Amino acid sequence: MAEAERSPESKAGVHTRFPCPTCGAILRYLPGTDQIQCDHCGHQSRIEPSSNRILELDYKNAVDLLRRQAPEEVRRTVKCQGCAASFDFAEDVHAETCPYCGSGIVLETEAHKLIKPQALIAFVLDEKAAKEQLKDWLKALWFAPSGVKKYARGDGKLTGVYVPYWTYDADTSSSYVGQRGIVYHERKTFVVRDRKGRRVRQQRMVPKMRWSPARGNVGRRFDDVLILASHTLPHELTSDLDPWLQEHLVPYQEEYLAGFRSEAYQLDLEAGFREATTEMAQVIRMDVRRDIGGDAQRIHDIQTRYGDVSFKHILLPVWVASYRYGGKAYQFVVNGQTGEVQGERPYSWIKISIAVLVGLILIALFLVIAANSDVTSGDLPMTIDQIFEIQPDFPRR
Repeated sequence: MAEAERSPESKAGVHTRFPCPTCGAILRYLPGTDQIQCDHCGHQSRIEPSSNRILELDYKNAVDLLRRQAPEEVRRTVKCQGCAASFDFAEDVHAETCPYCGSGIVLETEAHKLIKPQALIAFVLDEKAAKEQLKDWLKALWFAPSGVKKYARGDGKLTGVYVPYWTYDADTSSSYVGQRGIVYHERKTFVVRDRKGRRVRQQRMVPKMRWSPARGNVGRRFDDVLILASHTLPHELTSDLDPWLQEHLVPYQEEYLAGFRSEAYQLDLEAGFREATTEMAQVIRMDVRRDIGGDAQRIHDIQTRYGDVSFKHILLPVWVASYRYGGKAYQFVVNGQTGEVQGERPYSWIKISIAVLVGLILIALFLVIAANSDVTSGDLPMTIDQIFEIQPDFPRR
């Protein structure tokens, strides 16, 4: 753990600066490569592979150390008043726009001491490729305002953000108390009426459950349980960005952050582990059910012990778009590694109203056709049920 706490101060954050050796302008990381490129003259420099190893750090030692003293990394951060996101900013940046909610930010910064990231997954998709993924996703949205789709066609901007995560490893041993259910059948006599209305007796085999006490122990090794260390993005969006290909993690190097933003973690190490144990508990509960066996299970109590707990602090690449509609901010996110898209979506009530009106007009049209058919042919008029049988796509009002 000492290696992590004594790591040198990092300025990894928004607009990490690397001057071009040719013209002095700013170098930016090129997604999907090992190059950083000058915006002005096009000069490229290679990011040399790091000799550092990606280490799993001891959780207990880290918690004890954090309680006794602050870790070494000092960052200059700012918090958005609109959505509470925290970001690192370069010293020469004084005003920005929040990539999550679109709010303007004037810097009133404080220095925070944080655990330095051990590793990251570099961006694979550039902004153009991410926008293509977002455009394809938006095409499938029904009743979305026109402005949303225009956003992806070129009006809107995507912002590349390295989002903070924790990963946790742990050995677990769980003792449980419950019940095992076994299905058996009993013969029961019922009185029913036959086709002639006479009361007759019938016998049937009725399933029942026999419960017996069950107790035992299960063990499991958890590896790289991934926990979002930010409160900014909705959990339902980020959880559906999985899977992340963690085998492509590389040791943390500032060059990969050149030209991108990085968000400081808001969920601390201990709070992250509490969330990880909640996810582990769901898997352990399934293990207990399998261990109890039988046809059904009741679980009364599970006591879990965690050993050999370790962690990593990592950064993962996300393209973020924020679209304001009706006074509210809606977020779209694109996995910067795989291209998976998730988002909140506004609804255009004008489009919905038009669709409802068209549906009512079509129903009225069918009624008119049915009435005319009855007058001219003498057939029985069509009922509403018959109309819906012919046109099942029209919603019944």
